[in-house]
Amino acid sequence: MLNRRNFLKTTAAASVVLSAPTLIGRAFAADPIRVGALYSQTGGLSVVEKLLANAVQMAASEINATGGVLGRPIEVVVEDGASDPKTFSEKASSLILKNKIDTVFGCHTSASRKAVLPIFERRNATLFYQTHYEGFECSRNVVYSGAVPNQQLGKYIPWIVETLGKKKFFIVGSNYVYPREMAKVSKKLIEASGAEWVADEYLELGHSEWAVMVNKIKESGADVVLSNVVGDSIIAFYREFKNQGLSHETIPICATVTSEIEIAAMGAEYAAGSYMSVPYFMSIDTPANHTFIDNFRKFTNDPKAVTYHSLEAAYFQVFLWKQAAEKAGNLDPQGVRDAIRGQSYDAPGGKVTIDADNLHCWMTPRIGQWQADGQSKIVREEPAPVKPLPYSAYGETEDNLFCTAKGLDQAKLKG
Repeated sequence: MLNRRNFLKTTAAASVVLSAPTLIGRAFAADPIRVGALYSQTGGLSVVEKLLANAVQMAASEINATGGVLGRPIEVVVEDGASDPKTFSEKASSLILKNKIDTVFGCHTSASRKAVLPIFERRNATLFYQTHYEGFECSRNVVYSGAVPNQQLGKYIPWIVETLGKKKFFIVGSNYVYPREMAKVSKKLIEASGAEWVADEYLELGHSEWAVMVNKIKESGADVVLSNVVGDSIIAFYREFKNQGLSHETIPICATVTSEIEIAAMGAEYAAGSYMSVPYFMSIDTPANHTFIDNFRKFTNDPKAVTYHSLEAAYFQVFLWKQAAEKAGNLDPQGVRDAIRGQSYDAPGGKVTIDADNLHCWMTPRIGQWQADGQSKIVREEPAPVKPLPYSAYGETEDNLFCTAKGLDQAKLKG
């Protein structure tokens, strides 16, 4: 079993590849195209974000091996956000101003994305943001390749009520923008499904003492927990949940964040029987996904490395950028953003498409139940990719309609 200490050692070793050149498999006469990879290499979020940087590096290596972009190789410049929004802002400025880079793949939390957003908008640079997030944002300088609430919660909440038969939700999260906004959407969906929420509680990001919170869950009368807990706190929460005798068979945790990374770190026995909603799971049984997993393990020189939703998006968004640059015929940021509208790519988790109106990604929602081996059993899957609605989990609104190509051209920003 992979415990947390060994897992951290493994990811630290994997991150060594970040310093290696990505100019693999082909000689180029032209100067390289420099892009940024802005992810935490240190701090509490580095356990996840190092792997996101690895995914960007791997995609760049594969692209370089087949001819690069516009006949030029990609050179990835990695900066460390150090798990701190202020540092993310400083490093974004360094990439854009000092290194003269106008395309950056990066950030993992909404807090870090919000911290760097003004810099990208002011300098007309482009951020590719791969993490599923709370929505309520629409910037002409960001390509959002992660899921938004209608793709993550829109079918999840009704499924919990109708299929699992759960009626009383205890909502718990880390104390920052993503969990709080997801809770707002969840409450409306819970009520619309004929159920109720009995509590909405938060602990600070990184909090490790969960005894009091788990006891509240036990005494609340809830029959399901909707977890928006993030980061290292996930591990402490699930372990305390089991340690206090709660069972996922009777009061399952249904999460929006917990991935293969956290399962490996906590031990699969703590999560077995719980659920997660996200477009990509490592267990997707297709040749494309098997190849992706094998290639990632070879790239990181780790035969036990796991893949997960944000890592897959960090990988495929590099290919979407490549396609857009080649369609535009140049690397002008605005031209590339215009060209990426409607671009599709056959990702490891299935076909993805950048919405022509709002620069968010069409993708296929899935629900997985964690098993004793640390992998998920996919229990529900949409038959086709779902349109992203950044401002709503359950239908069109005025804000969704304004989050269009016309609205973005007018530079009216939300969030």
